[in-house]
Amino acid sequence: MGAPLPPIDLELVGADPGDVARLAARAEAAGVARLWAPELHRSATVPLAVAAGATRRVEIATGIALAFTRSPMTLALEALDLDELSGGRLVLGLGAGVRRLNMRWHSVPYDPPVRRMRETVAAVRTLVAALARGEDARSPGRLVDVDVTGLRRGLAAPRAAIPVWLAAVNPGMARLAGEIADGLLDHPVTTRAWLDDEIRPALAAGAARAGRPAPPVAAAVTCAVDDDDPGRARRAAALTVGFYATVRTYEPLFAGHGFGGRLGRIRRAFAAGDADALADAVGDDMVDAFALAGTGAAVAAGVAERARGVDRLWLAPPHHLQAPADRSGWQA
Repeated sequence: MGAPLPPIDLELVGADPGDVARLAARAEAAGVARLWAPELHRSATVPLAVAAGATRRVEIATGIALAFTRSPMTLALEALDLDELSGGRLVLGLGAGVRRLNMRWHSVPYDPPVRRMRETVAAVRTLVAALARGEDARSPGRLVDVDVTGLRRGLAAPRAAIPVWLAAVNPGMARLAGEIADGLLDHPVTTRAWLDDEIRPALAAGAARAGRPAPPVAAAVTCAVDDDDPGRARRAAALTVGFYATVRTYEPLFAGHGFGGRLGRIRRAFAAGDADALADAVGDDMVDAFALAGTGAAVAAGVAERARGVDRLWLAPPHHLQAPADRSGWQA
């Protein structure tokens, strides 16, 4: 008999609001511990309002909300609203994203991301506490400087402190998570070796600097199951792996696993919009390294392996070049 699984989390997706609500309710009934709402095709916050109304026990989490594209005040207000709607079940997952996304898609500053994240988290926590308690808020910083005087929200707040988890792909943000976060959220296209060899040591170093234990980690993995056509599931996973392989910020991850020489071909296929060429450029070995895809039995065995020795495990479906119905269907 195998070891018991840690808490299992699920990415919250859906083709429409009704689909989001149904997935949330089914996940809760199945014993899923936490629902992480990604921010790519939808916002990370609005679907959680739908999920909050469809559930009673499961935790809801932004997975992740882009920290630099909202003001700290907006982040704090959204967190307080979602915590109220869910009866105190929110986890605020924040991530820096990457430079191109922040500067080209959102037209907001990005550098230096670690300092900016440190000051953003401090400001959000200060604002959440002050708004919940009916107090003024002051969070000084070089990049994020907040001073709110006289505002009294006057609305219910289940808590004056909401857990903040940070997403990290590289050691710099992982060290910051060790210093200041309530938990670390792993990336769904990564490996257990990267988590153990690169991220956990940085997390521990940050925690030691702050004089506290290392916070918990939600390990993550992209999963796709299709018993009738396992190749279809593997192709979907390949497209998502390929999407992330085009991002310069993640290059150390892929190069560190011996795939650096393949990145040029992947980027050319991605730029051309050629899905078949992109999947071929990724190949079966990259899919096996960075995702779990195929039959239900194969993916279940992989999940059990990924779950060994982690605090919790977050399962995410493929998303790149997937129709909304397909993204939710991978989790059916």
